[in-house]
Amino acid sequence: MHERSAVVSGASIAGLSAAFWLRRLGWQVTVIERAPAFRDGGQNVDVRGVAREVLHRMGLFDAVKRQNTTETGTVLVDASGAVTMELPSDGQDGATAELEVLRGDFARIIHDGLPPGVTFVYGDTVEDVADGPGDVRIVTAQGRELRCDLLVIAEGVRSATRDRVFPAGDVTTTDLDVTMVFGTIPRTPGDDDRWRWHNATRGRQIHLRPDNHGTTRAILAYSPGDGLTRLDRGEALARLRTRYADAGWEAPRVLDAFDTSDDVYIDQLAQVRMASWHRGRTVMAGDAGWCVTPMGGGGASLALTSGYVLAAELARHPGDTEAALTAYEAWMRPLVDDVQSLPRGLKHFAYPQTRTGLALRHLAGKLLTSPPLRPLAAKLTQVAETGRELPEIPGGAV
Repeated sequence: MHERSAVVSGASIAGLSAAFWLRRLGWQVTVIERAPAFRDGGQNVDVRGVAREVLHRMGLFDAVKRQNTTETGTVLVDASGAVTMELPSDGQDGATAELEVLRGDFARIIHDGLPPGVTFVYGDTVEDVADGPGDVRIVTAQGRELRCDLLVIAEGVRSATRDRVFPAGDVTTTDLDVTMVFGTIPRTPGDDDRWRWHNATRGRQIHLRPDNHGTTRAILAYSPGDGLTRLDRGEALARLRTRYADAGWEAPRVLDAFDTSDDVYIDQLAQVRMASWHRGRTVMAGDAGWCVTPMGGGGASLALTSGYVLAAELARHPGDTEAALTAYEAWMRPLVDDVQSLPRGLKHFAYPQTRTGLALRHLAGKLLTSPPLRPLAAKLTQVAETGRELPEIPGGAV
């Protein structure tokens, strides 16, 4: 019997989930990752909704819970650091979820839990894809030639492999006009176990979040964006310092720490929408196919779920790749569409430009988190929720 094979491009959450479940089904799996080694680090992600059940089925729920960032709640603070509002964090899917974990820790847990036999190729990328009558032929930038039954593109929002395989008209990338700068900074005695969030005029945000490594994860986010991603590190940080010169609270501390941090990452938020997530024997998973951005939230949960659903549908439609990929897409799309449909005016609410705008945002937030409306506020943080049962993998594939 022909042993089916897959190449997965990208070794973050979506790619590792696909590799986990395809290998569990008995597929030969090769993962190609452009980084020279496994990528640790990164900011907070969480596991919500149906992704929690996927994690249970992987047998990794307790391992992820043990790597919790230690964050216990989410508060908004003023320029002096005084708490002005607390967001609902009760229950497993509050503003601070039960399963809060750093992206690198999460990826490492999945990587270390992979069934034996997954092959990794680091420091390489897909250069050419040819979908032939019997298989997919892949040539990498390092000259490797691979043939497989399925190519899973699990790269980032600006996936080059996606753009090689799918016609330009099938992919829509929408710039949300929000710049985010992420980094790890030293922890100080004043830091606590809460996600602290400060808004300043001119659409500026400052975020500090605890981690389980003795440091603090910091984010500076603002809108409108200004093309920071096109600058080299020194110029970008200098412009960031100018922009946050009068932002108050912990801005000076974060800016000083970013100057020496070794993991500063700058992103211009963009959503990706595709007319179809599959073409021939190639299929999308994660941000490359449907980036929801931190404004929508739930990206890691959708990525984790996608690997399971993809494998389940391939198992349920043996020998019919088109039917399997169509079913995979039909199951996943409602979850993705729900997160990508951002409420009208969300950006203006999240990034007020003036003191009046800040005051109105504060008033609206107070109303939303008041006892009568608190259940509604709690629903705003629920993603990857569905009343449908996950498709079953025949025989459990264990």
